[in-house]
Amino acid sequence: MRTEDVLAAVATGLWRWDNASGTVSLDGEAARLLGLPAEPVVLPEVAVRSRFHPVDWNEINGIVNLAVAEGTLAEARLRIMDVDGRVLRTVRSRSKPLERWSADGSLDYELIGTIQEIAEPQPGTTAVHTPITGDWRRSREAFLLDAGRALAEARSTAEVLRVAASLSMPGFNPDGLAVFGVAGDRLSVIGHHGHDAGDEGPFTDMLLETDYPAAEVVRTGRAIYLPSPEDYKRRFPATWPLAQRFDRVSWAFLPLIVAGRTMGAWMAAFKQPASFSPDERSVLTTVARMLAQALQRAGVAESERELTTGLQRSMMPQLGPEIPGMRIAARYVPTGGGLQVGGDWYDMIPLPSGRFALVIGDVQGHDVRAAGLMGQLRIAVRAYASEGHRPDAVLSRASRFLAGLCASQESAAEEDPDAQSPRFATCLYVECDPETGTLEVARAGHPDPAVRMTDGTMLMRPTAGGLPLGIVPDTDYPTTRFTLEPGETMMLCTDGLIETGGHDLDTGWARLRAVLEGDTHEAGGHEPGHLETLADLLVQAVHGPSSHHTTGPLADRREDDIAVVLLCREGAGCGCGAPSAHPVRPARRTMLTVAQAEPERISGARRQVRELLHDWADEEQVDSAVLMVSEMVTNVLMHTDGDALLVAEAVGELGERRLRVEVADSSDELPHKRHPGEMASSGRGVLLTEMLADAWGVDPRGEGKSIWFELYEQSKQPDA
Repeated sequence: MRTEDVLAAVATGLWRWDNASGTVSLDGEAARLLGLPAEPVVLPEVAVRSRFHPVDWNEINGIVNLAVAEGTLAEARLRIMDVDGRVLRTVRSRSKPLERWSADGSLDYELIGTIQEIAEPQPGTTAVHTPITGDWRRSREAFLLDAGRALAEARSTAEVLRVAASLSMPGFNPDGLAVFGVAGDRLSVIGHHGHDAGDEGPFTDMLLETDYPAAEVVRTGRAIYLPSPEDYKRRFPATWPLAQRFDRVSWAFLPLIVAGRTMGAWMAAFKQPASFSPDERSVLTTVARMLAQALQRAGVAESERELTTGLQRSMMPQLGPEIPGMRIAARYVPTGGGLQVGGDWYDMIPLPSGRFALVIGDVQGHDVRAAGLMGQLRIAVRAYASEGHRPDAVLSRASRFLAGLCASQESAAEEDPDAQSPRFATCLYVECDPETGTLEVARAGHPDPAVRMTDGTMLMRPTAGGLPLGIVPDTDYPTTRFTLEPGETMMLCTDGLIETGGHDLDTGWARLRAVLEGDTHEAGGHEPGHLETLADLLVQAVHGPSSHHTTGPLADRREDDIAVVLLCREGAGCGCGAPSAHPVRPARRTMLTVAQAEPERISGARRQVRELLHDWADEEQVDSAVLMVSEMVTNVLMHTDGDALLVAEAVGELGERRLRVEVADSSDELPHKRHPGEMASSGRGVLLTEMLADAWGVDPRGEGKSIWFELYEQSKQPDA
C-alpha cells in the first residue's frame, strides 16, 4: 500500500508551502480537507489563505515565525471556512520550516507538513493547541491592549516605528507601513517598514496640494480606504504610478491627530485584499490614535533630551591640552528624573604662572536654577583664576559673587517661591605645579581629596576648609599644601559619588576605597587608557554599568549628580607609563600639619597613620604607632607655640617593612624622661615611646627639632 493511501485512510493530507514563490502544493486529501476537490493541486497562497479563519491565520503566522527562529516544528489548530464564511471543520497542522536561499541571495523558507482533521482535543494528546478564541471582538480587544501597552512604553520615534511595524492585527496584517509628518506645506516621511531604502524618495518633500492619499488625509483630517488597485487608480490617478510598483492591492491612510491637530498620516498597505469592514476600520482608527499619541510623546521626550544634552555639554568643559608628566580624566553623570541637569561641575584652568588649576563643585539642587547658577559660578571661578589670584582668594571672590547673585535673583523674582530660597555651593580648588607635583588646596565645604599611593593604598588627604560658597559673602579659605608623588593618583569628587545608595561618608569612602585599591592590577594594568577605565569603575560602583555618555535607563536609579576628576602624576606604579623591568615595592608616605588652633586634627593624624598601615601584619603594632603619634603631636601643641608637622613613611616588602614617623616643631626645647606618679595626667609620652618603639630619637634642626620613632613589621607566625 502506498504512503498516500495510508495517509488518506487516516484523513491526513500533505502540503508544501513555498514562501518564496507564494504557492502551495496539496495532495488530494489535503485539498479535500480545505474544502476543495479531492485531487492534487498547486494554488496561489491567497487562495489557500482564504480557506482559513482570519484569526487562525494570524496565529499560525506567529507560530511559523517562532518555529523558523527556534528550528522546531510548527503545530497549530486551524478552522476551515467555506465560501459563505461558515466553519466546515477543524484541522491540525504539523509542519517543518526549511530554510532556503533564493537566487538573489535572500534567505526564505519552505513549509512541508501534514494536515489532519480532528474533532475535540482529547486528554493525553501532545498537540500544542493555539488559543483560538472564535470571537473577533475579544481578539481585537486583546490586540488593542497589547498595542497600547507597547506604544506607551516606546521612548523614541524609532522605537514607536518599530512597535508599529511589529503589530500583528487580528485577521489582517499590513506588510507595508509608512508614517508621514508635516513640515510647513509639505509632507515628510518620518519612517517606513516593508520597503527598501530609498523607496521613500518620491514621497519626501511632497506638497500638501498633491493628489496623493496621505496629503489629502492631512488636508481634510479624514481617513481614506482603498480596497483595490482600481479604487486607488480611480481616486488618485496622478500618483497611482508611484504606488503601483510596490505590488500592493489594498491601502488604508489614516490621520494622526493629537489635541485636534493633524500632525501627519499613517499608511497601512496590504498584499492581500482587505475589505475594510467596520470592525477592521475601527481597529485601524484606534491604532492610528495610539500611534499619534506615542509619536507626540516621543517627540517631546527627544526634544527635552536634546535640550538637556546640549545644556549639559555647553556647561561641562573639555579638559584641555595634555600636561607633560600628568594625566587627567573626568566624568559627570546627572541625577535621574526631570531634565537630567544639576549643579555639579568640574573644570581645568590654565594659569598665568604656567601651572593649572582643577576645580570641582556642587551647587545646591538638581533643577534648572541649580544648573544656571552652576554655569555662572564656573565662569566666575575661571575668570578669577585666570587673573592669577591664589586659591584662597579665588574662593573668597567666588563666595562673594554667589552671595550677590542669589540676592539679586531673590529680589527680582518675588513671585517665585523657589527663586526666593538662597542657594549655596561647595567647591574644591587645587592649584597644581606639574614640574614638582606640588598641590595647593582651598576647600569650601567640599569632601576632601583622596590619594591612591603607588602601591594602591588609598589615603584621605585632610585639608583646611571654610564655609560653602554663598553663605557668608566675606569668608577666609585657608590653603593646604602637599605633594603628589610620582606614581600617585588624586581623586576629587562630589558627594553624589560617596553617599548615593544609602551610604554615609564612612561607608561611601569604604566603597570607593575598594575600587581604587582593587584597580591596581585589574583595571588595565599599564595600558594608556588606565585612568579612563578607573573613572568608569568609580561611576559603576555607584549605579551599575558605564552611563556617563547618555542618560540611559539607569537614570531613575541616580539619587544625586556625580562629578569626579582624577589627576595622575606619571611614575612607576601609576599605570600610565611603561612597567619597570624589576619592580620594587614603593614607599608609602604621608604628611600632615596640625596647627595650634586646630587640635581636633589630631584625630585626623591618627586616622592617617591607621590608613597607612591598613595591611600591617601586627595589629598591636598599629595601635602602638597610633598611640605614639597621638602623644607626640599632643606634646607639641601643649608645650610649644608652633604647629606640628607629621611625616610618616613605610618602606620595604610585605612582612618586612619599616615604619618611620617624624613629628617636627619649631621649639628648641628637647623632651626628657619623667617619672609621673600614679595620679598624674601627663608626662608619659617619652616612656611610652621608649617601651613601644623599636628605635626612637630626637634630631635638632636649624629652627626647632624632630622627634622620631621606628617600628619593624613582625609577621605573625602560624599557630603551632
